[in-house]
Amino acid sequence: MMSASPLDWFELEAQTLAPYAMHSRDSRGRQYPEAAHPFRSIYQRDRERIVHSTGFRRLMGKTQVLVAHINDHHRTRLTHTLEVAQIARTIARRLRLNEDLTEAIALAHDLGHPPFGHAGEEALHECLRDHGGFDHNLQGLRQVDEREDRYPEYPGLNLSWELRESFVQHSKRRDRPELAEFWQVGSPLLEAQLVDTVDSLAYDVHDVDDALGIGLISLDDLESVTFWHEAAKPVRLDHPELRGDRFRTAVLRELINWQVSDLLRETESRLVQHGIRHTADVRACPEPLVEFSQPVRELKVELETFLFRRVYKHHRVLRMASKGQMFVKSLFAAYVENPELLPPRHLRRWSGAPLRVQQGVAATAPPAGRPMMRIEPIIGDYLAGMTDRYAQQEYHRLLLPGADL
Repeated sequence: MMSASPLDWFELEAQTLAPYAMHSRDSRGRQYPEAAHPFRSIYQRDRERIVHSTGFRRLMGKTQVLVAHINDHHRTRLTHTLEVAQIARTIARRLRLNEDLTEAIALAHDLGHPPFGHAGEEALHECLRDHGGFDHNLQGLRQVDEREDRYPEYPGLNLSWELRESFVQHSKRRDRPELAEFWQVGSPLLEAQLVDTVDSLAYDVHDVDDALGIGLISLDDLESVTFWHEAAKPVRLDHPELRGDRFRTAVLRELINWQVSDLLRETESRLVQHGIRHTADVRACPEPLVEFSQPVRELKVELETFLFRRVYKHHRVLRMASKGQMFVKSLFAAYVENPELLPPRHLRRWSGAPLRVQQGVAATAPPAGRPMMRIEPIIGDYLAGMTDRYAQQEYHRLLLPGADL
């Protein structure tokens, strides 16, 4: 049996990928040098390390807009992530981009989100305002660089430079000097731009689907939205008998197909228009290259305005969001008041930890290579890693008299 060498991967990519795609041979590598794998490229290994990570598994217990558990069918961070990865990989193949890097970025892009969706992120940002705030993209980088603990040789997952860059570029923050290397290179790679754009595509369509599914809006409400109305026309023409859920599914599929086709056409046009022939051209281009056409962008704005007004500001959503924020803020305050409520593996990173052993783990020494920290960022890490259900359970255990211990 023959095994592929790294050189085989380089040659295969040279034959199949566009010159403006990110080729494995051009990667900046990893923080901690590793020997090349005999039959997996650097970005394949990134993808698989993410899939096997703790943070990735926890995505199934984290919600986006519709916080807490409404039913078994609405999307979680995990299902959204898988849908983004599937759509992005399809487009990457058509554009001859690096599919493995695209998929790895897609699978990792939500790893830094805390429980309770955007409400939880706003609450955590407020709690950490005096300590740099909270940004889910930079938290994702911390997750893969520091918080995962799967390898004895180094902290984190030791992912490629290009995947780690995607977190920083997506955050668009320029106030962290230690991250300057990631944005000094110029514009994001096409693979990262693609995931960002597909994230928006999937988010809009799937929020419509979930809102319909739990009755926040109706099919009749959507008829006033041009994007939906136009997508429904071919469905009604080809399948006039469809009603209810089957009609809804068909129109949602049409919305996705419409956006994917438009994104491909517009991106291909922009690559030609800007004379993009190499990744250096991508880095030097100040304008987005992976983008929808102007007409579709306008349709998306109208749809997103409708979602903001009718879904995100719906009293049921606001009520759930308020409760989620209360959980996060209350837990944060409880841990600040009494840090020893934290599990030992978190407490031992604290610069003020007591000189003793808790549950068999030294409370004073952090893992190798990780400095001692103030307690507030440590609490932020702990809360960001929680699922919705675990955060609720911790709230009940710590703050409600008579709750089960």
